[in-house]
Amino acid sequence: MPEDRLRLAFFGTAPFAVPALRALYTAGHDIRCVYTQPPRKAGRGFAVQRSAVHEAALRLGLRVETPERLTAETAAAFAALGLDVAVVAAYGLLLPPAILSAPARGCLNIHASLLPRWRGAAPIQAAILAGDTETGVSIMQMEAGLDTGPVLLAEAVPIGPRTTAAELHDQLAELGARLILRALAENPKPVPQPQTGVTYAKKLTREDGRIDWTASAEEIDRRVRALNPWPGTFTTLMDKPLKILAVSLAEGSGPPGVTLDDRLTVACGRGALRLERVQLAGGKALTAADFLRGHPVPKGTRLH
Repeated sequence: MPEDRLRLAFFGTAPFAVPALRALYTAGHDIRCVYTQPPRKAGRGFAVQRSAVHEAALRLGLRVETPERLTAETAAAFAALGLDVAVVAAYGLLLPPAILSAPARGCLNIHASLLPRWRGAAPIQAAILAGDTETGVSIMQMEAGLDTGPVLLAEAVPIGPRTTAAELHDQLAELGARLILRALAENPKPVPQPQTGVTYAKKLTREDGRIDWTASAEEIDRRVRALNPWPGTFTTLMDKPLKILAVSLAEGSGPPGVTLDDRLTVACGRGALRLERVQLAGGKALTAADFLRGHPVPKGTRLH
């Protein structure tokens, strides 16, 4: 085996991990096994679907394992692979110590933030929600704590005033793929994370998408961008659920949640927002102009 070709395993589930898996394969590393979460019911028809990583691994002809839990038996089989390193990205399960210590170079995690800021489950969304002007990717040597391990490499990217989580996700996924190749090739010295500036990004639920119109226009704008595409943001209009897909800051003020005109300009706790793209439950995503042709919303209508 060439000196720069490593024996590795890959742990990943979500689409964020797919560019890294493809990059490792293209670089010629010996991917002994891909671990991903089991197929789940998803979508409107609740059909059983493989994870994004599972599908990508099958297309590459790689061996796939889908343990429900990482048991002692799983760890023993993992150790028998004789790995140089394991790469982890958006896997969704905590790795036990027996797995973390098995590869010669341990387990490296591709984390979508500049650690120690935004440890945890939803760092991309958390950065936008908080109004951060930059985020990035950290390649971290994994240990038992939640994203507490030392960092091998990190690179920042800006967050623009109109950046959505979907856009940032794709940018960081590609950056993570590039950085993990560098980390494997260069084997940089891990640097302990600072003890200050630690923040945590909690796991998101659908209820996080409910708009609180008493918040400022800037806060709601960030929420719409941060939760695009999942879990999405929504409000209630004339007793019907309305998804809010895009907004822009607007002039005006008034009681929070009340429309200021007939063009879907809504007052917030401070300032106002124009709803630019919306979707009624079961309907198509529409621009505000197209939506209003079929669903007039007069001035003074309350959203809640």
